[in-house]
Amino acid sequence: MNATAPVRRLTVLYDAECSLCAFLRDWLLRQPKLVPLELVPAGSEEARGRFPGLDHGATLDEITVVGDAGQVYRGPAAWIVTLWALREHRPLAHRLSTPSGARLARGAVLAAAKWRGAQWNRGQGGRAPGGGAQWGQAQWGGRVYRRADGWAYHPDLGWTYTAPGCADGTCAPRRAPGR
Repeated sequence: MNATAPVRRLTVLYDAECSLCAFLRDWLLRQPKLVPLELVPAGSEEARGRFPGLDHGATLDEITVVGDAGQVYRGPAAWIVTLWALREHRPLAHRLSTPSGARLARGAVLAAAKWRGAQWNRGQGGRAPGGGAQWGQAQWGGRVYRRADGWAYHPDLGWTYTAPGCADGTCAPRRAPGR
């Protein structure tokens, strides 16, 4: 990647099963842009095909934005570069890119992560893993819920990840971050 390459297009990878993420995706689509944004579900076949070198499990944990020259932005930097692409929010992006603004951006990202976690814990909003019933309507009853991106919820173990090609159990699962 060339660190000085201009950014002409950004791809935002978002969690399509998260109601907050879907709301923000819809908001981004309505905004006037200075730099075109493509919004692609994180962990999807499209995302895996376009960006084979990314850790796609991590893209479900925090916002990830990829520039057209291979630049990768995660967490607060991803939010800032996304705002930078929007005509009406570029001045805010410049303020957030300062040391004090970066602390504010980090706080916003942590608040969003906390909200997402609370939705799971309260059983409100968002889809159940695997695209099934709403989280609040899911009846765990000892069943395992699996998502197409390799994550699964086991009532006894919590969240685990099995990379594609490890379905036979020869690869060790990893714990979901923050769980």
